[in-house]
Amino acid sequence: MNKAVFLDRDGTIIEDVGYLNNPQEIKFIHGSIEAIKKLNEADYKVIVITNQAGIARELIIENMLQTIDKTLQKEILNGGAYIDAIYYCPHHAEHGYYPYKQDCKCRKPEPGMILKAAKDHNIDLSQSWMIGDKRTDVYAGKKAGTKTILVMSGRGVEEKPKLTEQPDYYTENLLEAVKKII
Repeated sequence: MNKAVFLDRDGTIIEDVGYLNNPQEIKFIHGSIEAIKKLNEADYKVIVITNQAGIARELIIENMLQTIDKTLQKEILNGGAYIDAIYYCPHHAEHGYYPYKQDCKCRKPEPGMILKAAKDHNIDLSQSWMIGDKRTDVYAGKKAGTKTILVMSGRGVEEKPKLTEQPDYYTENLLEAVKKII
């Protein structure tokens, strides 16, 4: 079985600009590509797990999200690293229209995306990590059976006091989180 590090996107790998809807607005958080490269070298699968309710809210269309994802992957490849997969949840329980307006099992804090990725990539969740800047990232990781890290980049500082379950570690950013893991 494989081990993996599941990464939130906005606020963890790239700057959180609200509802990102233009690939030109992608700005990597310092050290995040280096961190992904270190995970690649340590034989971890690197899988992005991201809520994208902007689709349900009609702030971005799925084709543009896929363009953003391709741009993200290209920039990471240009930095000498790679992402094994990206999973996103386009749903929201209160906003949007069918098929996006729904209470689903994939939207973090639910573990659905992590569980699907684990099945798709033969991942041992007990040997894996979820890293993100929001409590929903921590809760999804815990529900899935991974170890968790809350990064202070993005919304981590404001989310930390709201946690009802504590992560395994707190770190300043993704690079510091990866140093804890490997």
